[in-house]
Amino acid sequence: MHGSSAALHLAKKNLKVILIDQGSGGRNSSKVNAGGLRQLNRLQPEIPLAVEAIKMWKNIKELVGDDCGTAFDGQVCVAENSMDLKKLHDREIRLRELGYRHEELIDAHELKKLIPSISERCIGGLICRSDGFGSPFRSTFAFQNTAEKLGVYFRRNSGVNRIRKNDSIWYVTTDSGENYQAPIVINSAGAWGDQIALMIGEELPISAEAPLMMVTAPIEFFLKPVVIGASRKFSFKQAPNGTVLIGGGYRGKLNRATGETRVDFDQLRLSAQTVADLFPHMKKVPIVRCWAGIEGLTPDRIPVLGESGIARGFYHSFGYSSHGYLLAPLTGRLLSELIVDNKPSLSIEEFSAARFNPPVQSPCDR
Repeated sequence: MHGSSAALHLAKKNLKVILIDQGSGGRNSSKVNAGGLRQLNRLQPEIPLAVEAIKMWKNIKELVGDDCGTAFDGQVCVAENSMDLKKLHDREIRLRELGYRHEELIDAHELKKLIPSISERCIGGLICRSDGFGSPFRSTFAFQNTAEKLGVYFRRNSGVNRIRKNDSIWYVTTDSGENYQAPIVINSAGAWGDQIALMIGEELPISAEAPLMMVTAPIEFFLKPVVIGASRKFSFKQAPNGTVLIGGGYRGKLNRATGETRVDFDQLRLSAQTVADLFPHMKKVPIVRCWAGIEGLTPDRIPVLGESGIARGFYHSFGYSSHGYLLAPLTGRLLSELIVDNKPSLSIEEFSAARFNPPVQSPCDR
């Protein structure tokens, strides 16, 4: 979705854009993630972007012609013990010192009012009342369709195998033998972003993982906010049709070379047990579907966003480390501002590729 977002925003600025995708578009991460629109518990460098991005999601229909299944009933990070609660309290204090007020500590009584079915073992939480969730499937198609209407050409099912530069023009060769040229290239290759970067001689660290997700049969509606854990790995939300979407950190098995993933049922069992501990009434609810996506993670768990550290006219937008869905509308806008206006409306310096390597000249620029 980050690639489609950048294409869309650049097209809005009247640039001609070609988007090359090794698959059908969004099948590895964008369409199959949990859809969390979360400011809550963001790493500090991402907070300004998250605060701005949530504003864009609340008006997303103006951008892509679809509300993308969004709902804004908050997200709650629940504490199961005093150590969890102290961690959440300390975070609230740190955010207040930085000038942020969007995260609020709540006690067990307030938590129970919000989520009556939650286990008595939960003694409080940290809530962001303006957070929510959307539909990744609808969002992916909405961004792609809008970009295409603006004139973006999508070349699907053909990966890139070579990138070179001559003077100020980049030349891109695909697996199908096609050649494209442009003064600007954006690397938004997700879990393969490091491989694209290496084609211009830039080494960027990224690991790939296969986040697990599962969906239950529809049950009576009982939950509005999204629920995540302070110390245990889980993310828990109920869709309008009554199904419950469960994720949050357990991993499947991945072959990055082929892009194939497999569900690890031992890990899935751990995820299901966590849900049963926190929502006892869920113990006998059947799981109807499960899958594993593909995510690219950087060592510091924040994305690589902005111009290459070694080559002019080459930009990165990848490494969102399993929490990029919220940021997608904004990162495309910021890249378009950087490329066209030479200055994004929010600082993205902390996400620079140069944080991983001292600046050197790319072989492509020699």
